[in-house]
Amino acid sequence: MDQMEKVDKLRERANVTYEEAKAALESNNWDLLDAMVALEKQGKTSGPEQSNYSTSYEQQQEYIKVRDKVYEQQNTKPHVGRTIRDTIRRFLRICLDNSFCVKRQDEVIFKLPLIILVLLVLVAWKVVLAVGVIALFFGFRYSFEGKDDLKQANDFMEGAGNVAESFKEGFQAKDKQEE
Repeated sequence: MDQMEKVDKLRERANVTYEEAKAALESNNWDLLDAMVALEKQGKTSGPEQSNYSTSYEQQQEYIKVRDKVYEQQNTKPHVGRTIRDTIRRFLRICLDNSFCVKRQDEVIFKLPLIILVLLVLVAWKVVLAVGVIALFFGFRYSFEGKDDLKQANDFMEGAGNVAESFKEGFQAKDKQEE
């Protein structure tokens, strides 16, 4: 939990101003419990309102299983290895579930699994990029198809095709004027 979240939580629990909460946390090394005790000692907030304590399950208002609480605490801070692993898994799933389509005049020339395209780009990115740009000038269009919503990527591909088409038309118009 970062400092801003601690200030907000203390403000909410102790019903004090932002400045009071921040000052109490700073003077208590950003420890929420110590800051709350300090505010109670200063008389800025009242102590707990509970007067009846019980250890029986039936009398507890908010019973939380220890296992669930431990699991929650472990998952509050993302583990770097876990996030990297999850990102790689998500990327691989997208690559396996989708394909790269090459079309010309609304006819599908070929479909390539996205994982193959990624491998081609990693191995020979200069060639793939050059061929891809040149093909745009010959009327080829690219899109992504599959299980995932790849609308933004398809919009980008459509925009690239439109830019190539406008360049092509501009060069053709210039050639006609020169003749």
